[in-house]
Amino acid sequence: MRRRIPIGIQDFAKLREKSMAYVDKTAYVWEIAQSGVPMFLSRPRRFGKSLLVSTLKAYWEGRSELFEGLEIFALESAREGAWTPHPVFHLDLDGADYSAAGALEVKLEETLCDWEEIWGDTYNKRSLSGRFAKLLEVAHNVSGRRAVVLVDEYDKPLLDTLSDSALTERNRGVLKGFYGVLKEADEHLESVFVCGVTRFSSVSIFSDMNNLMEISLVGDYCSVCGITEAEIRRYLSPEVERLARRRNESFDDALERLRDRYDGYCFHPGGPDAEDAENVYNPFSLMCALQLAELGSWWYGTGTPTLLVRRMREAAVDARKLVEGGVHAEKAYLMNYRAENPDPVPLLFQAGYLTIRGYDDRYDEYSLGIPNLEVKDGLLSGLLSEYTGGASTLDGTRVGDLRRCLEEGDTDGVHDILSALFASIPYASGKVCQDPFEHYFQAILYVTFLLLGIYVSVETHVAHGRVDVTVECRHHVYVMELKRDGSASEALAQIEDRGYAQRYAGDPRRLHRVGCSFDSSTRLLADWAVE
Repeated sequence: MRRRIPIGIQDFAKLREKSMAYVDKTAYVWEIAQSGVPMFLSRPRRFGKSLLVSTLKAYWEGRSELFEGLEIFALESAREGAWTPHPVFHLDLDGADYSAAGALEVKLEETLCDWEEIWGDTYNKRSLSGRFAKLLEVAHNVSGRRAVVLVDEYDKPLLDTLSDSALTERNRGVLKGFYGVLKEADEHLESVFVCGVTRFSSVSIFSDMNNLMEISLVGDYCSVCGITEAEIRRYLSPEVERLARRRNESFDDALERLRDRYDGYCFHPGGPDAEDAENVYNPFSLMCALQLAELGSWWYGTGTPTLLVRRMREAAVDARKLVEGGVHAEKAYLMNYRAENPDPVPLLFQAGYLTIRGYDDRYDEYSLGIPNLEVKDGLLSGLLSEYTGGASTLDGTRVGDLRRCLEEGDTDGVHDILSALFASIPYASGKVCQDPFEHYFQAILYVTFLLLGIYVSVETHVAHGRVDVTVECRHHVYVMELKRDGSASEALAQIEDRGYAQRYAGDPRRLHRVGCSFDSSTRLLADWAVE
């Protein structure tokens, strides 16, 4: 009988009671609990944060029966005062929509009422933060033990309102007062653990609680969420073997395919080359793939980052740098996000669309890149949709047609499909002359060819200039020069005069010099010539 895979299961008790497959992370739970230090963890959505918080909740409630057979059981059972229950205040801000004014206050009011029902009194005349502070004091006095506060998705009320600056500011003020209690009530607190997607630097949880230790990029916790390859081999081998049988390939081949699509996330301060660094797989996509024995874009498909993609375009983020790992950022800049910041890089990293590719200790600077194929395909598709106003012809058979034309040297077919692509772009989405991305047409071509899985390079330096676009297939090479409001013949002349194609002189593949002219007023592929 196949084991049940806990897709979307965030309740640790339910997972254990139903004997679902579980990758044992309880040694981290014990370390967090025993540290005695308030902690904050940032990880992308659907990366296991809620399950981690639920596991901490079960631990602090003293539910030892749920942990039998896990690493924490022996560690905790050997400790004096083992499995002692504490009052637990679990604030889960996920699952609600905060895009309407007052929604956050309603959520906090409902949560406080639930807590007050448990502890036997109400304090409605106090502010929301005042009621919270009083509850922590009462729970301590009634139980004789300090309280534990667990906050899940602390930042969702801010992420939901990124496009509404006034509501963002309102929610920020509410959270500032509520989270500020955690420092004032220190004498009543045994442990505090807060997690979310982003680290909003202006929320008081970071400014007021100067004893809050952030473990988001601490080596000892780099794999606290996500799944390492060693854990796959130890806990999930039967499911990988099933995938391999379904695909009629070996265990190692199946694992390699999983690695290409879902691995690649690094949360180590020394980068992936550090001695104790461990890359992790996206747990949600991995579990979906193993449950269905099928490779798909599970994580990206659950939340298309429309706002992020729009900000990428507005900030003229170069897609090449994302793919090739050429985005650089200092650690302090990377781990602090402000809603008014136009640069999308910190949010792209914290949300899981970029990850650490390398680290330069001379400048305390990271190089960042897209972690895996799932994110690459999804992000590039979103970026292409943003550039084309959602009117891309690259779906269904058109993808196969364009790839086939390139592979077979059918330049007329390539011309027809690209012409259709640019003709399908709505007028309002183009705004080429005002677009902050200087090479609008080049960007669309680059992302399009990347999505086809074909090698493409842009702005390649040669002796006498830079080649706009180069596409390499098995039997054909395309050297393309783009002109805006020029002529295709001018483009071909530039390829010849500057020797853009000379490096392929001894290449056995057939060489195509392609001149393209785009009309900035109509945004159409206006002229096309091939030699």
